[in-house]
Amino acid sequence: MAIRGYAGDAMEPFITRDGRYLFFNNRNDPRIDTNLHYAERVDDLTFDYRGELQGANSPVLDAVPSMDRDGNLYFISTRSYAQTLSTLYRGRFRAGAVSGVELVAGVSLGRRGLLVFDAEISPGGEALFLADGEFSGGPDPRSADIAVAVRDGAGFRRHPASAEFMRNVNTAALEYAPSISADLLELFFTRAQSVAGSVQVAIYRSRRASRDAPFDVPERVAAITGLVEAPSLSGDGRSLYYHKREGSRFVIYRVSRP
Repeated sequence: MAIRGYAGDAMEPFITRDGRYLFFNNRNDPRIDTNLHYAERVDDLTFDYRGELQGANSPVLDAVPSMDRDGNLYFISTRSYAQTLSTLYRGRFRAGAVSGVELVAGVSLGRRGLLVFDAEISPGGEALFLADGEFSGGPDPRSADIAVAVRDGAGFRRHPASAEFMRNVNTAALEYAPSISADLLELFFTRAQSVAGSVQVAIYRSRRASRDAPFDVPERVAAITGLVEAPSLSGDGRSLYYHKREGSRFVIYRVSRP
């Protein structure tokens, strides 16, 4: 996949529900300033780079964008974690700029070292699928599981059945980077686990029968190979975007289904 006019690392893709924009961040590395960027669709495999998301970025990590159908952009930022123990922000996206940036209430578990490091808002804005990670000073979490929060007034609250919804998804491995379908019945995510002394990273898919049911035992997406993470499902459910490491660079790929 090509982002014309952009030559840097591209990670954590999110394709907007109407397919018009691709949001992403540059390299997720504590040694550099990770910021949010966007590009505009030419076709399914070609986007024109439009620049950084003005109004959303800070001098620290700003990453993992997602947006509902109404233009409410959600993203992860560590700008206030030391003071608030919170990392999830939102703002209004319009014409390449983000306004009214604010913390999202009711999501953080409020424990130092435990933080939301991935999240995706549902198309209708009624649910957040997020990843809780336990960090102890290194760049990678010691543990990571996916949870569900639902809208509660101006904020969100953890769904009381979140653990039950994810009982077949969360394991002793790391589960993160959730992406949900428009009907909330199909979930894609990343799983990283130790296999024979090395770390294996892959993208998985799980379905459920209804919004009140747990997700089924997931299956690995066999068409996606290599060091891959961060799936993003298109609004029509036909395309899945993700990032992949190629040598020393991270680039965005796409797979599709009929």
